[in-house]
Amino acid sequence: MKTSRCYFLMASLPKGYVAPKFSRLRSRLRHAFATEPQQPLSSADLALLERAADVIVQRGMAAPAVLFLESLGPMNFLGSQALHFLTPILSVVFPQRDVERVALLLERRDTLSRLSTLIDTRERERHP
Repeated sequence: MKTSRCYFLMASLPKGYVAPKFSRLRSRLRHAFATEPQQPLSSADLALLERAADVIVQRGMAAPAVLFLESLGPMNFLGSQALHFLTPILSVVFPQRDVERVALLLERRDTLSRLSTLIDTRERERHP
């Protein structure tokens, strides 16, 4: 019974209809989960990360910050989208340019690991 319905459905479609549809679907999904090579960070982005690392180390929060960043790693893209959503509210307290730059940085996979590395380096320089 089931095969006859499937055959009827396929027979009712015009010849050559399914193959192009399937080909288009396959070409769209080919890059759905691909990761593109990351562009190097700009000097302004590096300066922002270094400034954040300096503030964290100066306040003595290096170990909790690294632990937090490592646990937050898989969620960085969701955090960036939340920042994009909250930019109008956060721009009251922080400069909008910095909030948008942090949101764009969080979209990158390597940003949190780079920030934790900077924090570790700054902490070792401060307490050899």
